[in-house]
Amino acid sequence: MPSNVTYRGIINAFGVYQSFYETDLLRFHSPSEISWIGTVQGFILVVFSSIIGPIFDRGYFRSLIFVGSFLVVIGMFSTSFANDYWQIFLAQGLCVGLGTGCLFLPSLTVVATGFTKNRALAIGLVGAGGSVGSVIYPIVFSHLQPKIGFGWTTRVITFINLFTLSISILIMQTRPPLAKKPRALIDLSAFRSLIFIIFSVGLFLTLLGLYIPFFYVIIYAERILNIDKNLSFYVLVILNAASLFGRIIPGLVADHLGALNVTIACTLISSILTYAWIAVHNLLGLIIFCILYGFSSGAVISLPATVVAGFAPDFQLIGTWMGMCYSLAGLGLLIGNPIDGAILNIPENKFIGGLAFSASAILAGGLLFVIVRVLKADSKKSWKM
Repeated sequence: MPSNVTYRGIINAFGVYQSFYETDLLRFHSPSEISWIGTVQGFILVVFSSIIGPIFDRGYFRSLIFVGSFLVVIGMFSTSFANDYWQIFLAQGLCVGLGTGCLFLPSLTVVATGFTKNRALAIGLVGAGGSVGSVIYPIVFSHLQPKIGFGWTTRVITFINLFTLSISILIMQTRPPLAKKPRALIDLSAFRSLIFIIFSVGLFLTLLGLYIPFFYVIIYAERILNIDKNLSFYVLVILNAASLFGRIIPGLVADHLGALNVTIACTLISSILTYAWIAVHNLLGLIIFCILYGFSSGAVISLPATVVAGFAPDFQLIGTWMGMCYSLAGLGLLIGNPIDGAILNIPENKFIGGLAFSASAILAGGLLFVIVRVLKADSKKSWKM
């Protein structure tokens, strides 16, 4: 959980940086250009899994944690001294992205392989750490930045990262036996699994739209609802706080009803809520949206790892299969927010097109999950997976 406070917290809290960059440090760059920093960071976090999975399967868990922690700390510390777009892109986007990529899959896989009973709940509890971080970081940034500036505020966040990652290095350990021979980066048998392929494409489409509210909800509050900058960041805090419960409670339910079933329900709910966001024109409505969407999206973020772990035919292939799935899904995270940033017309306060794109992408992913459910039921004649 401490490592998730860092890597998930950084990704989910990028909205506060997006808002600051658009109005201050990178104000001469478009929202789409700025969003590439956060999406590249998130993309590397996910797609790097195709390389990290086999390395984890070979037993290099602790090395990955050390390298990832080092890159995150160095990247955030370098960001604190950056002034230009390319500097922030390399430090916060590339370096931090590589660091979180080293942490992401090992943190999930060590839990997925360590639990056979209540696996979804265990992964949800670990994922909850990301929501804790994504609540803390916007508050820290918004309160400190006006007082001590961007540089020192980012350094304070870096010190928090260093503390939480140090705890992970001390307490995390892996249980599964080491693979007897080197694993390939890709397990070709996965491509013979139709449900794995469809689910991976569905997760790609879901991530294409899922993170858009996390990036643009602050800007929406300021532009459409005229919320003061000193208060607008709280909508992101509420969104991330609700996500904390969305990672735990659905995980508990998933252990009884099936991870895929709960993933389908929460994905479709997230899509409906994003469509409903179009009609929100007051602060109360936005707060309600943030609470409900944070809860449902939290489940969508955490539960797919449990679903994919159930697809793998071999205990020692879980890391590789998860890496392959999240590598494809990461492409959605990479291009989703920049596409949406280009669709949005922020200078004229026109958000409808961007919100509709987000909702439609999530809906498409949810429908593919339904197809997976049908195929799985036909193959095993079982409602619970």
